[in-house]
Amino acid sequence: QVQLQESGPGLVKPSQTLSLTCTVSNGSITTNSFYWSWIRQPPGKGLEWIGYIAYSGNSYYNPSLKRRASISRDTTKNQITLQLSSVPPEDTAVYYCVRDPSGGWGSYDYWGQGTLVTVSS
Repeated sequence: QVQLQESGPGLVKPSQTLSLTCTVSNGSITTNSFYWSWIRQPPGKGLEWIGYIAYSGNSYYNPSLKRRASISRDTTKNQITLQLSSVPPEDTAVYYCVRDPSGGWGSYDYWGQGTLVTVSS
């Protein structure tokens, strides 16, 4: 069974860059047809899709976050990385790494457990 594990700092100061890593086990991030997304959920709010990186290495972002978000990968470590720059306190959320077998259409079959990131000075 595929497993996804998010890791990174739990506290980031405003205006700094948030950086999270998703380590994927029991499945390759380069396997054809799979997309790897980052999603977040602020306290008391709904889920927000941030962006994905495809098996091919192509990436695509939520237009509202495109200027600040960057998703990359390390195929030797089977890891996906999210960077979100110039973070305001409103970026406080639980961040999830998920697998999308639907070609980037937002149907997810595997989720990480999520990691809480707080943006505060």
